[in-house]
Amino acid sequence: MRRTVGFLLVLVGAVTLTEPVTGAATPTDAVTIPQLGGTEFPGSEFTTRFVAHWWVFPVSILFATVALSAGVSGALFFSPFFMLVVGLTPSQAIGAGLLTEVFGMGNGLRSYVKQGVVDFQTAKWLLLGAVPAVVAGALAAHYVPTAVLKGIFGVGLLVLGGFLVYYESPEGHTPGEREGPFLREKNTGRGTTTIETVDGETFVYDTCWRPPGVALSTIGAFVTGLISAGLPEIVTTQLIVRCRIPPRVAVATSVFVLAIAATAGAIVHALTATPVWYVVAWSIPGVVIGGTIGTRIGKYVPSELMETGLGVVFGFVGLVVLVTEFVVA
Repeated sequence: MRRTVGFLLVLVGAVTLTEPVTGAATPTDAVTIPQLGGTEFPGSEFTTRFVAHWWVFPVSILFATVALSAGVSGALFFSPFFMLVVGLTPSQAIGAGLLTEVFGMGNGLRSYVKQGVVDFQTAKWLLLGAVPAVVAGALAAHYVPTAVLKGIFGVGLLVLGGFLVYYESPEGHTPGEREGPFLREKNTGRGTTTIETVDGETFVYDTCWRPPGVALSTIGAFVTGLISAGLPEIVTTQLIVRCRIPPRVAVATSVFVLAIAATAGAIVHALTATPVWYVVAWSIPGVVIGGTIGTRIGKYVPSELMETGLGVVFGFVGLVVLVTEFVVA
């Protein structure tokens, strides 16, 4: 069943992406607006481009709905979409993807904080490495040659796609299942952490050894700043399999860390380049609506099935990026 769904999603992705890739406009291309009564649509260049990209709005609703219901990073959808279909440069696409993701995760972040399931002590340590690293990655994205950045982006999508296909969702892991004797010793005797949720559930677990978590969040955040994805996939899994943190707390803590890190990365991208506001002005309201829908239907969607199918799609998109840049070009 998993292979069948993955194959169908690949076919859908192929049909969807083939035409836009070959005909995608570059950011400098003129945008033609249909004439109304013999007169061109009035307004500035921004208005012209803004109106021409209205179709980004419904696509953003769809992407956000799927991302939130499957529990994966929304930037995994938006960055390749902005690059391959809208026609933005890699640095613009990554910046727009991060900015869109910041607004898209608002509902989920607010819900987790309100429920009281965020481990703020662990999040504080993770952010020590994540914030400077995401800033460094965002700055590097504007200085790395376009071909190299596309190559990194394509390989990154292939790796993340494989991660989603071959690894279980965070909820499927047993806390501490892969810590090993060395980490088990390091994670023992450091006190306990207690999380009391608003709905009355209490989580008590050993406080984790911090340095490996800081190192992994630093790596994930740098990759996120560079290609707009990677941090939540790394942080959530390592909190569960290495730190014995219950999945509900691990996911909430990861979202909190990603929200702050992604905001820092989006600010850097906005300050170091000309933001493509005529695109994100459509994508931001789209993800707000889609995020609301996704959080409502997510509990009815089998997470393992969704993540497997999405992993195949991300791997396919990564392959498209590499082929269009290094083979077809």
